[in-house]
Amino acid sequence: MEQTDIIIVGGGLNGPVLALAAAQSGLRVTVIDAITPETHRMRDFDGRAYAIANGSMRLLRGIGIWAAVQADAQPMLDIKVSDGRAGEGASPWMMHFDHAEIEEGPMGWLVEDRHLRAALLDALAAEDRITHLTGRTVTAQSITGGGVTVTLDDGQILSARLLVGCDGRGSGVAKRAGITRTGWDYDQIAVVCAVEHALPHNGVAHQFFMPGGPLAILPLTGNRSSIVWSEQSDRARTLIAMDEPDFLAALRPAFGSFLGELSLVGSRFSYPLGLTLANNLTAPRVALVGDAAHGIHPIAGQGLNAGLRDVAALAQVLEDARMRGEDIGSAVTLDRYKVWRRWEATRLALATDAFNRLFSNDNPLLRGLRDLGMGAINAMPGLRRRFIREAAGLNGQLPRLMR
Repeated sequence: MEQTDIIIVGGGLNGPVLALAAAQSGLRVTVIDAITPETHRMRDFDGRAYAIANGSMRLLRGIGIWAAVQADAQPMLDIKVSDGRAGEGASPWMMHFDHAEIEEGPMGWLVEDRHLRAALLDALAAEDRITHLTGRTVTAQSITGGGVTVTLDDGQILSARLLVGCDGRGSGVAKRAGITRTGWDYDQIAVVCAVEHALPHNGVAHQFFMPGGPLAILPLTGNRSSIVWSEQSDRARTLIAMDEPDFLAALRPAFGSFLGELSLVGSRFSYPLGLTLANNLTAPRVALVGDAAHGIHPIAGQGLNAGLRDVAALAQVLEDARMRGEDIGSAVTLDRYKVWRRWEATRLALATDAFNRLFSNDNPLLRGLRDLGMGAINAMPGLRRRFIREAAGLNGQLPRLMR
């Protein structure tokens, strides 16, 4: 039996970031990753990218990752939010968030998946306190006295003082710990891809609300943008099945002509959308992080940022417990994390749920109310600034790594 301080199940993004933060505070960590490094290190552009809020950038900078991706990151300088129908243009009532209204710099950056994953893999390999087990899955877990034990699919047995689930919405760690979930399906699917366009985007991100769901146009380096198009499930399946010319013909009325001619680059991906909240963030010797704790709608691009705030909060709680000589996996320690993150994560999930329900329809009364609301917010500098700081991940009780 191999022993460590923390076992992290899930090698996507949150798991490696947590491993690095914990290891740099002096803890020994094992990351169990079902994916092989060769898959993670695919260098070709495939269209996937993440909106990294200003607060999340500070976390990546604090653990030494940001320097490796900064040159390939596109600053997000402005966000424009509008309402309308495809082919009819946007309502004149809109919200415009300008990064110049806050002192901390850009609201966020767009970072391609291939760059971020490669940087995390390099950092994991360079950290002596981290063991990275790839191509392995967990088949069993149990509480044993003052620790937790997991069994891998190859029969290997590992033990630790704490087990952290970073294994997504269908978290096996949560299920084996008896943590139930609450949630519902939106009957929407997000179609994700990237486009190249003739004109520069100038670092402006657009969120266009349509009856079937929101279309996000997010600036990448060069004359490229990442597309997250949420549509009703039947319509989305039709879009996914289209060949490239037909897909672009369907996209152009919603996208508009402000960036000139469009062409697809990379692949198209699709993700069913819903809300799922773990009914508890912790169990004996277990903590949940990211989508394993709360899976939300991508309407505000905050899913990964919420997970990274979980990471920073849990890393701080564990570091403080270690410095006091406390058991990092005890109920007392984990309660601090649960109390800290439960309300913020639930508030964000319910806010994205409410926004999606308010905007993903063609009700004339609701359309009028939301347009007036956006216009009012845009006309109030104090409220607008608060929204900007929220988008930048700078509100609330920030963990040390995000300050």
